[in-house]
Order: sequence, then structure tokens, then C-alpha cells
Amino acid sequence: MELTFLGKKVNTDGEPINVGNTLPDFKVLNSNNEIETNKDVLGKVTVISSVPDITSDVCSLETKKFNRKADDFSNVNFLTISKNTVDEQKDWCAAKGVKNIELLSDKDLSFGKATHTYVPDIDALARMIFVLDKDGKVVYRQVIPEIGTLPDFNEVVKSIEKLSNNVDD
Repeated sequence: MELTFLGKKVNTDGEPINVGNTLPDFKVLNSNNEIETNKDVLGKVTVISSVPDITSDVCSLETKKFNRKADDFSNVNFLTISKNTVDEQKDWCAAKGVKNIELLSDKDLSFGKATHTYVPDIDALARMIFVLDKDGKVVYRQVIPEIGTLPDFNEVVKSIEKLSNNVDD
């Protein structure tokens, strides 16, 4: 998929997963350096935000906004996945006071390659948002065409509200 990064054309390594697809198999690392897989997101509505670099200004702002939104949706998992190392993510969370969402390291690109969010031209993940139902099916996808810009948070929230209102806890 063609995107831009700071105005330059770049491509993902394939067509990213889309609405109706089931989240493919992947392995990432959590803040305890433990492996988490696609199976770990089942059973709860989940928002996955893939970002290029958690330490960049745009990625930082996006993740902090989703951290605040997580307060409003206790029945929803919020995950941010980047290629940053676990230590970089932990340091960022500590510095920014982020505690409501889980950051996951895709330093081995398992998630990026499985979901086709990997952008070889910049060796990072594209900025995309996926909302999954409790069975791991993609019910909303937002592709941010210019990787260096923020997503449309209102649209993401609308999709979460629609889905989480239909979930029995």
C-alpha cells in the first residue's frame, strides 16, 4: 500500500489487514519482555495502534491521547505497537505517565509483517488503527496516508463506542 512519510512516497510490505479479516498470528514483547501473541487479545474489544517510533512527537501525542481515552472504556484493551525496544517503551511510559494502555515491542517485525503494516523504506511500522471485536476480527481500520500525521481520533472513538455498546461484560 502506498503511503507518504514526510511527503516522500513509501510502501507497506503488502496490503494491510482490513475490515472482516481476523488478526493474523504474530509475537510481540510486553513490558516484562514476555511474548504476547494475537491470542492474547481475544475475549475483549481491542484497539491496536501501530506507530513508527514511540519517541517521536506525533507518535507520543497519539499514544497519550489513546491513554486518556482508555479511561472512558474500561471494557476495551488499548495497545500501541511499535518497533521500539521494550526498554525504550518503558522509559517513554515512565516519562509520560502512561499507564492505561499497553505498549508492545515489535522489534522482530512479527506484527508488522503479519499485518502488512511494515514499511521497509523507513524500517518502521505505518501509522494505522485497528479495532477488533472480542473474537479478533477487524471491525474498523484507519490508514493514515501521511505517516507523520495524527489519526482521526473521533472516528476511532465512534467505532469503539459502537462496538463496546454491543459487548456484554
